[in-house]
Amino acid sequence: MSAEKIFEGIYLVGSSELSDSADCCVYLVEFSDELLLIDSGAGESAPRIIENIYSLNLKNKPVKKLILTHCHIDHIGGANQLKDRLGLKIIAHQKCAEILKNADPALTASKWYGIEPEPIMVDQSFSGPELEIKIDDEILHLIYIPGHSPDSIAVYLDRAGRRVLFGQDIHGPIHPALGSNAKQYQESLKRLIELKADILCEGHFGIFEPASSVERYIRSYLA
Repeated sequence: MSAEKIFEGIYLVGSSELSDSADCCVYLVEFSDELLLIDSGAGESAPRIIENIYSLNLKNKPVKKLILTHCHIDHIGGANQLKDRLGLKIIAHQKCAEILKNADPALTASKWYGIEPEPIMVDQSFSGPELEIKIDDEILHLIYIPGHSPDSIAVYLDRAGRRVLFGQDIHGPIHPALGSNAKQYQESLKRLIELKADILCEGHFGIFEPASSVERYIRSYLA
């Protein structure tokens, strides 16, 4: 299997089935003159993810940015390789940047995967509730949604009349060793529901649409 198209200019290029069993879902967003990745997999599959990107034949557009939704190894392990191979810029929340710089084996969940973490240097971070990134005439919204981890963010984009939400690990888990906070997690889920997304790209469980299915999925974790 190789890359899968989700919506206009939005693709799945990595997952436990597409790239490596340890990987999260890795998404690619196409713009007029550049490409952007959301998360990077656990690390072993970085060459496969690059192959999947190239298989799309997107007019040799460069991958300029990588957004890391949170610090867990299955989402960040390939970041350094992708940066070295593609020359991209890594973007994350400030709390994520601190955890990755220190290669914290507990907060990155590296111990759970039997992987030795390496320091990752984030090029751009933010500490407020939201960061807007303008690319062409579109705006990517990065919003801080702590709970599953202390540094979790989600990303959303309005395109062709649809709101596409990259919700990261909506399913959790919530675990003390990961620095999780159950109260913040519930509040963050409510914030995601308020976005009224039409398409949800989840961190491990794939794609949910239409809007009613997105809300139903997120609400299932409020119980």
